[in-house]
Amino acid sequence: MAPATNGRVIFNEVPEGFPEPGKTLVYDESEKIDADTVSLDGGFLVKTLDLSVDPYMRGRMRNPEVKSYSAAYTLGQPITGFGVGVVVRSESSEVKVGDHVYGLLKYQQYDVYKSTEGLRILDNKHNLPWSYFVGVAGMPGQTAYMAWKEYSSAKAGEVAFVSGGAGPVGSFVIQLAKAQGLKVIASAGSEEKVEFMKSLGADVAFNYKTTNTLETLQAHGPIDVFWDNVGGETLEAALTAANVHARFIECGMISGYNSTPPPIRNLMQVVAKSISIFGFIVSRLFHKYLEAFYEEVPKLVSEGKLKYKEQIYDGLDKAGQAVLEVQQGKNWGKAVVRVAKE
Repeated sequence: MAPATNGRVIFNEVPEGFPEPGKTLVYDESEKIDADTVSLDGGFLVKTLDLSVDPYMRGRMRNPEVKSYSAAYTLGQPITGFGVGVVVRSESSEVKVGDHVYGLLKYQQYDVYKSTEGLRILDNKHNLPWSYFVGVAGMPGQTAYMAWKEYSSAKAGEVAFVSGGAGPVGSFVIQLAKAQGLKVIASAGSEEKVEFMKSLGADVAFNYKTTNTLETLQAHGPIDVFWDNVGGETLEAALTAANVHARFIECGMISGYNSTPPPIRNLMQVVAKSISIFGFIVSRLFHKYLEAFYEEVPKLVSEGKLKYKEQIYDGLDKAGQAVLEVQQGKNWGKAVVRVAKE
């Protein structure tokens, strides 16, 4: 095989607001690779198939001296994200050609890995599309499944509120809550997303851009469990509408990722209502739930018992646009960058 372009998505500069395609993230074709001859040095060569675009990635687009739970991206280097790839050459005893691996992959077409540390060899016994393993059967699905089990203490007849309910995490949470007999209120930012949330079983679904969140929660609450993907004014409204002993599961606060959000003015509600607030990073729950997740969730999806939508951005050169649209809430379902087909 002659040397081919090894396209990459480079972190070019720290954004001040929304990440701009072609400025924050730049698609680069300067690197070449010969997949047949590139040195493996005892490792294995992976061809990237599908990459996940997730809200948390905005937090990695920062100066490295700013500390956080995840490492900052390195200027001038490819960004990373959860992805699925196929092994096309191997000198490793850990993997063989044709194995599919999942984990944090570089946003580039090919890469050599020295070991399987941080990677999982996928067992796709239910024949799901490989892209599902970066969504409902990957980190977003793990987030919903694990944190709901760990923190919700949900009981039939209670009321749950899910913000960002049309996304890959929120849509899974809606279905988990309904399966346990809860009344579910869910919000999103378009009428199309409202209809999707209704199709998942949400009892009350509304567009927060056109409907008053607090009034809706007060009319249909009080809230016993709040799954928060948004923060900001939505969190403030949920605090006001919370029941005594409510549980708040803080998954993300995307309303403040690209600008400085206003302060939460009613935190005294945490005291007044004895509210429990759980913040989490999903990897800290792996030790309890990871194997059960892979045993249960792909099967549920294959049987049609767990509904899921994804939006494919075809081509690594579309990654910058995909990242922006996720931050803006314009994507539909799980955002996936399709790098290559097998």
